[in-house]
Amino acid sequence: MSKEVLLNTPAQLSLPLYLPDDETFASFYPGDNLSLLAALRSMLAQEHGSYLYFWSRKGGGRSHLMHAACAELSQRGEAVGYVPLDKRTWFVPEVMDGMEQLSLVTIDNIECIVGDEPWEMAIFNLYNRIQETGRTRLIISGNCPPRQLNLNLPDLASRLDWGQIYRLQALSDDQKAAALQMRARLRGFELPEDVSRFLLKRLERDMRTLFQTLVKLDDASIRAQRKLTIPFVKEILAL
Repeated sequence: MSKEVLLNTPAQLSLPLYLPDDETFASFYPGDNLSLLAALRSMLAQEHGSYLYFWSRKGGGRSHLMHAACAELSQRGEAVGYVPLDKRTWFVPEVMDGMEQLSLVTIDNIECIVGDEPWEMAIFNLYNRIQETGRTRLIISGNCPPRQLNLNLPDLASRLDWGQIYRLQALSDDQKAAALQMRARLRGFELPEDVSRFLLKRLERDMRTLFQTLVKLDDASIRAQRKLTIPFVKEILAL
């Protein structure tokens, strides 16, 4: 399930934001990321603009935190923008025009536009407009620290290196098992310890894949009126 937020910009462009309703701060297992979570929450609680950059490898939970930040402010009735640059073929750089009027702008997967001059310039100009207005919170995520992005626009690289920068720490196997069990409880069922360990051994280990599998297993369990056991999981996932 997802929540659609339609963002209209002065350029008369619209960018539909699909926010998964299960990707909130409450459903994010913190692991060793308490400092990052505290910084994000503090940023969202402030009335004035600010900037934060965080990075991790793919599947580390970047988009989850972006969705969570958008959901938090959207629920408070504030205007938000989520720009997933891994899907930039769906829209054009001009979608950034006017975003400095929003309460929050989140730019996900900035590594995807490295070397793309129109996109690099659009982000650079938006950053500068946000700094001038001083009202918009800006969160950017990437797969490495800003200085390692190898952007073609040196001024953008230096801008992204200003402010708060965090690494989103990967979860250990124990933390991933705990995260799966927490997500299961939020969905209203218990995931046995042996089943969570089995999933970690047999599936791709990024959390998005694991959570998507958990939803599939929950749905299958409800339909079959059966508890989640390893034999049942093997049957459903054809393992």
